[in-house]
Amino acid sequence: MTAGARNLITDVAGLRVGNAQDARLKSGVTVLTAEDRFTAGVAVMGGAPGTRETDLLAPDKTVQQVDALVLSGGSAFGLAAADGVATGLRAMERGFAVGPHRVPIVPAAILFDLMAGGVQDWQDTPYPGLGRAALVAAGPDFALGSAGAGTGCTTATVKGGLGSASARLASGHTVGALVAVNALGSATVGTTRHFWAAPFEQGTEFGGLGPAPTFPAHHPTKLDAAPNTTLAVVATDAALDQAQCTRMATAAHDGLARALVPAHTPMDGDLVFAASTGARPLSEPVAETLALGHAAATCLARAVARGVHAASPAPDDPLPCWSAG
Repeated sequence: MTAGARNLITDVAGLRVGNAQDARLKSGVTVLTAEDRFTAGVAVMGGAPGTRETDLLAPDKTVQQVDALVLSGGSAFGLAAADGVATGLRAMERGFAVGPHRVPIVPAAILFDLMAGGVQDWQDTPYPGLGRAALVAAGPDFALGSAGAGTGCTTATVKGGLGSASARLASGHTVGALVAVNALGSATVGTTRHFWAAPFEQGTEFGGLGPAPTFPAHHPTKLDAAPNTTLAVVATDAALDQAQCTRMATAAHDGLARALVPAHTPMDGDLVFAASTGARPLSEPVAETLALGHAAATCLARAVARGVHAASPAPDDPLPCWSAG
């Protein structure tokens, strides 16, 4: 597998990502959308998730495609970001057709960044506005690190952030990952700057330090500091149905476990959405879906490290950035 031209989830043709953030609030929203509706699934393995409309993504539900996926800061308040995205999509006349109406389908998930050093004195929730702004900003290129849903992210040892990566498979399919890294655990090994995801790095995409020389018996967490949650989307141009998307999302969780230690804890709401544009058919469904799941996990591990690697400092940060080490 080799990275795509951008090394972003938008190497999957037709996908667009937009970020919006508030520097004073130290929070933000990231939206993934596409030129047309797309099939999606979800897998939740953390113990403390916060979600909207994820029940619709079960393979037995009526609606099989969505208009956008939302990753937001703000804890439960951030779920309102999907309102802004849905309003923006309605203005574009996009959504599930119900008689003369269009109802945008916008599953969303949130992470806890209320203790990231931002000012939380708002009276009316800012998240609908941030959601709509992120939708308007959606395009093939977008910022990583302290942007969008990654703005207020932290890990046990350094700031977290928004990461992305992509891979081109031998079958010709493309896979990409997008992640907001706000983990209870750490993306780096012990007190070193080496990433747990180092064995999967392509080139020097997150520093090129290679694997850590030693591995500690104790792994730091931020259990006493703040709640958490790592949110991700993996996507492909392979033609997958909703059940296959769900399976790819489940497989992609391996990437979180490879890049974050510990992962999937009772205090994380770890969630992975999976998306398929359906542009390229499968010629060998069993072998190719297996390869897609492996690629999704590998891309997600790389994306986690890239998000932490790209984080930038801001006033009143509770933790340093990896780049300052």
